[in-house]
Amino acid sequence: MNDFDYQQLDDVIHSRIRLALMALLISVEEAEFNFLKEKVNATDGNLSVHLKKLEEANYISVKKEFIDRKPKTVYSLTKTGIKAFELYVAQLEKLIKK
Repeated sequence: MNDFDYQQLDDVIHSRIRLALMALLISVEEAEFNFLKEKVNATDGNLSVHLKKLEEANYISVKKEFIDRKPKTVYSLTKTGIKAFELYVAQLEKLIKK
């Protein structure tokens, strides 16, 4: 039980919505804002705040463009984000195996 240190969990990821976003993004190459919004069942504003926090941590990248005058925002995990998520999952596994 000496290794039981829940404080090692990444605070950026350890939020229900951000964890859901990371789990979704690890399973796809990229995802549009509305897809993420639908999957995590969040409002535009709430989702934007969580995506911004992940972006500030360099866990996700954001690509914005216009298609037929309509904005399209696409998100994907960065290498840093992939490593952080893998570490987060490993730390969780370590906690539950004790």
